[in-house]
Amino acid sequence: MIGSVLIANRGEIARRIIRTARRMGVRTVAVYSEADAGAPHARDADEAVLIGPPPARESYLNADAILAAARQTAAEAIHPGYGFLSENAAFAEAVQAAGLVWVGPPPAAIRAMGLKDAAKRLMSEAGVPVTPGYLGEDQSPERLRREADAIGYPVLIKAVAGGGGKGMREVGRSEDFDAALTSCRREATASFGDDKVLIERLIAHPRHIEVQVFADAHGHAVHLFERDCSLQRRHQKVIEEAPAPGMDAATRNAVCGAAVRAALAVGYQGAGTVEFIADASQGLRADHVWFMEMNTRLQVEHPITEAITGLDLVEWQLRVASGEPLPLTQDRIVLNGWAMEARLYAENPATGFLPSTGPLDRFVLPDGIRIETGVEQRGAISPFYDPMIAKLVAHGPTREAAASKLADACRQVQVWPVRTNAGFLARCLSEPDFVAGRIDTSFIESHLDHLLPPAKPP
Repeated sequence: MIGSVLIANRGEIARRIIRTARRMGVRTVAVYSEADAGAPHARDADEAVLIGPPPARESYLNADAILAAARQTAAEAIHPGYGFLSENAAFAEAVQAAGLVWVGPPPAAIRAMGLKDAAKRLMSEAGVPVTPGYLGEDQSPERLRREADAIGYPVLIKAVAGGGGKGMREVGRSEDFDAALTSCRREATASFGDDKVLIERLIAHPRHIEVQVFADAHGHAVHLFERDCSLQRRHQKVIEEAPAPGMDAATRNAVCGAAVRAALAVGYQGAGTVEFIADASQGLRADHVWFMEMNTRLQVEHPITEAITGLDLVEWQLRVASGEPLPLTQDRIVLNGWAMEARLYAENPATGFLPSTGPLDRFVLPDGIRIETGVEQRGAISPFYDPMIAKLVAHGPTREAAASKLADACRQVQVWPVRTNAGFLARCLSEPDFVAGRIDTSFIESHLDHLLPPAKPP
C-alpha cells in the first residue's frame, strides 16, 4: 500500500481524500496557494506546502511546483482530485517520470478519451453506441454545413477538446449554421487552444446519464451503477442522483455493460465515469442511449455512488494505484436505496447567478446528511477559484425520501453575507415535476420562473 500521498488540489475534494487516507494509515501532504494559507484542507493534512500565488495557473496548475513539493516531503504518490491537473496526460507522465505513483488512469487512457471525436471512434469500434453525427477530419465550413444538413436539424456543434459546456452551440436551421460555427470555434480556441469541432444530432429531450466504472491493472473492470445528472444550468451540473429515475433492469444492464466495455477498450485503471446522453421522450430505453465522453478522474458527484453502494471510492483508488486488484467483483456490488447531491454555490440567483465572494461571518450547514466542504465559518469565499462551497448529500430508501431530506437540508443552510443558491436548490428538489421524475437537461430553464427567489425575500 502507498505510504504517503500528496493531494494536488484544494478545498472539499482535498479534505475528502485526506479523510480516507488517514483512515487507511496513509500520510497526507496538502498544497496551498497564498490565498489558501490557513485553509481547512491545509490544516487537515499531516504536512502542507505553499506552492505559489493565488492565481491557479501560478499554483494549483503549476506542475513543477507540485512535483517539487512532492520531492520536498518525500511523498510516494500524487492524487489529483478533480479539475486542475486531473485529466492532464502530460502531468501524469511527469509524475511517473519522477518515480511517483499516479493515482489515476494511465496517461494513454487520458489521451485516448481526451478528444471527443477520437474517443467516439474508439467507442464505436468497441461496440459502444455513439450519437449519430460527423467526426471527420475535413473541418472546412462547407463540409461541416453539408454534414449538418445531412444529419438533419437541430444539431449540436461541439469542440472536440475540453468540456464544462464550453465550445457548444445548438443550431436549429441551416441558415444559422455558419454563424454558430464561427462562434463555437472562437470559444473553443480561447478555452482549449483547438478549434476542431464535431457535429451531433441534437436530442430533443436529453437526459445526462453517467456510469461509474473502476478498473485495475489485472484486467478487471466493474461498474458501480449509474447516476443521473440532468439538472443542469448552462451545462453545469446542479443536482445529481443515483440511480437514474425510470431506469429498468434491461436498460441498466445495457448502459452499464457498455461503460465497462469502454473502460476495457482503453486499458483503463482506477476511477472513471462514462457519460451518455439519452433520448427520454419515450422513457429510458437501451436503444436510445448513446456515448458522449469519458471523464478520466473522480467526479464531483461520486458521494452519491458511495451512498448507494456503501463503498469508499477514494479507498479503491488508492488500492488500485498500489497495484492491488479491485476489492469486489461485479456480483458483490449491490445497489441500496437512493441518493441525491446538491451543489451549494456562492452565487446569487436573484442577480442571474452572479458569483458572491467575501467573508463567511455566518456559515452553518445542516445536520443529518453528508456534507463535503472546503470552507468554514469566519473563513472566506475567494474570487480565484470555483464558487462551489459545499456538497449536500442525502440518502434514503426511496427517491421521494432522498429528495425530501435534501430539500429540508437546503432550507436549513445559513450563510451570510455571502449569497448562495440554497433556496434555489430547495425549490428545484420540491418542484412537482422533479419529484415525479419528469426531468431532462432543460428542466431548470423551463421551470426558472418557479425556481428563482421572490423579489423581496422574507
